[in-house]
Amino acid sequence: MRHGLLARMLLATVSVALVSIGATAWLATRNTSGAIRQQQGRTLSDDARINDTLLGYAATHPSWSGVTGTVQNLARTTGRRIALTTENREPITDSARPGTHLPVRASAVVDPLRVDVTLSSGASGTRIDQRAVAPFGVSTTERAQLTKDAEKHAACLRRDGQDVRIVYGLSGRPTVQTLAPDEQAPGPPRLMTPVPVPTTINCPPLRDPGTTRDEMTALQSLNERVNECLKPTGSGPITLNLDGSWDYLGRVLPDDPVPDCVSGARRAQLKPFVAPAALLFIGDAGDGAAPGVRLTAAGVSRIVAATGIVLALAVGVSAFLATRLVRPIHALTAAAQRMRDGDRTARVRAGDGELGRLGAAFNDMSEHLASAERQRKEMISDVSHELRTPLSNVRGWLEAVHDGVAELDPALVASLIEEMLLLQHIVDDLQQLALADAGRLRLRPEPVPVADLLDQTATAHRAQAEAAGLRLTVRADDIDVLADPVRLRQAVGNLTANALRYTPRGGAVELRAHAADGTVLIEVADTGTGIDAEALPHVFDRFWRADKSRNRRTGGSGLGLAIVRTLTEAQGGTATATSEPGEGTTFTLRLPAG
Repeated sequence: MRHGLLARMLLATVSVALVSIGATAWLATRNTSGAIRQQQGRTLSDDARINDTLLGYAATHPSWSGVTGTVQNLARTTGRRIALTTENREPITDSARPGTHLPVRASAVVDPLRVDVTLSSGASGTRIDQRAVAPFGVSTTERAQLTKDAEKHAACLRRDGQDVRIVYGLSGRPTVQTLAPDEQAPGPPRLMTPVPVPTTINCPPLRDPGTTRDEMTALQSLNERVNECLKPTGSGPITLNLDGSWDYLGRVLPDDPVPDCVSGARRAQLKPFVAPAALLFIGDAGDGAAPGVRLTAAGVSRIVAATGIVLALAVGVSAFLATRLVRPIHALTAAAQRMRDGDRTARVRAGDGELGRLGAAFNDMSEHLASAERQRKEMISDVSHELRTPLSNVRGWLEAVHDGVAELDPALVASLIEEMLLLQHIVDDLQQLALADAGRLRLRPEPVPVADLLDQTATAHRAQAEAAGLRLTVRADDIDVLADPVRLRQAVGNLTANALRYTPRGGAVELRAHAADGTVLIEVADTGTGIDAEALPHVFDRFWRADKSRNRRTGGSGLGLAIVRTLTEAQGGTATATSEPGEGTTFTLRLPAG
């Protein structure tokens, strides 16, 4: 692994990456941490303001129908993209261009009845926005009268030198106070927050108008809702006050359900007066690019210097690796060009790693090509010899007949026909092998009874066996094999003819078949001369012969066993041979069961 090209490249890449990452991290820490913190602070402040503004809108409006103007104004002042959708992500309004995709996650849920504390830190304990007071709001007529009384009182206090102002509460009720408008009195959340009303000797306290009719109606409805909620709990009824407190009229349970019932009743009462919950998406405006961080001149110089160092390191490592990589590739290219020019001895040095394996693969390919070239030349020689012998015989006899040296009698005609049949047999065998090599050998596999096929083969060769003084027998189980019956019979026939050819008079040839491990074994065994161990691996090679004499009795064409292997492998099987010199030979075909 340590010599591998992959390992070297990976080590160099990791080294460059570590240096780059380290330099980048250092520069980022030194030059951008402060700017990022500042930007984050502004972003959080803007996001909180956006959320609070929209919460206020939702708390004071029964729907979102008029919120577009508010959203657009917030987007302009904060430079942020603001989008509102329903909880099912149906769009309500969006400050971005139409068709702009929403972020995957919402920034917050804008719900005045259940305030999302993600961006809002001022929510009450009940998580109900304090601006949601619609049922308790004073009417326009009542507000006008209350405002008139407050203005008179404020004018009196100003004449006495008091710095006072009129402040309208969440319900619209005006009060005169000396507190700043954004201050709130301490204490638990209330429906209305009371403020101290200043008084002087010349200005008596402002007359308390008491509870208005609208406030009384809303408070009565809220009491009914709360007490209805308390009935199943067994807790006694209560009476709510306008300031949000309550008085117990019955027993108090240890696990007091009143706060939960009050919160639930308030939500139910406020629901028709506030906008429904909406998903708030806040993102960067425009194309979504994050705000840039402004760097100083020194920071820029450091970045340039670090970039130069990293670049120099990367160039140096890349040049070193390229040199190591290109050198064996050049050698491989030169060897391939020599092979193209006909040099079948071209080889390269095989080293370690990926390039070494590539060189070894090239050497194997070169050796295979050289072997194929030798086989091609041998095959041309064998084919020419096989064809030349019968052709010479036919030509010689025909010339003798033409010259009047021999008579065209029946014996001569029979001999010529035998020579032509031999030629046809060689040509047919070559055609079978050519079709198989080209992948055009047609096969029609089907379940074939093996016993019947062996009986047919034995019957076809019975006369030849009897003429040679041999015993031909069949011993097969009742099984089927999945094969092309014509091609399988041809293969078994070739093996049978081969066994009869090499078995001396008085010997025996047996055709056997049985099942083994989901396959069918077909064996052709003889008691012939056998095959030497060093020759056994070559018995299925083309033009190989046990008898090199090429005589008509035992020479054969040298293609029969090659055809057997080709036909068997084309049908998903294998062909093997075992032999003991002087004892006999067994050829075995293993094929899928039918």
